[in-house]
Amino acid sequence: MEEEIDKTTQDAMTILIAAGEARNECKLAYEAIASGDIALAEEKIAAADAKILEAHHVQTDHIQGVFQGEKQEYSLLFSHAQDTLMVIYSEIITAKQLIQVFKFFDDRIKKLEEH
Repeated sequence: MEEEIDKTTQDAMTILIAAGEARNECKLAYEAIASGDIALAEEKIAAADAKILEAHHVQTDHIQGVFQGEKQEYSLLFSHAQDTLMVIYSEIITAKQLIQVFKFFDDRIKKLEEH
């Protein structure tokens, strides 16, 4: 007989999968930045944003359930999922900043080359 997975575990796994996919896209964005392909970096960071938002929505819905009276016990897996979500979100923020820095320097170099 197959055991039913509880909602907390299911939500935790959904967060981990979406956040992991966001991390993969973010890694590709970093690689694109390193190779100077800012357009690709922006595309990959947009994909990372979409995945991290998906994970965030699951987390928010789960937490709101608690406030609506759903009984939930502490879950180490869910805590791990939340931690993973926040770490990857920080990586995305850093990648976005790097994109802006590289765009700034690229624009400056182009202006210098014009003169």
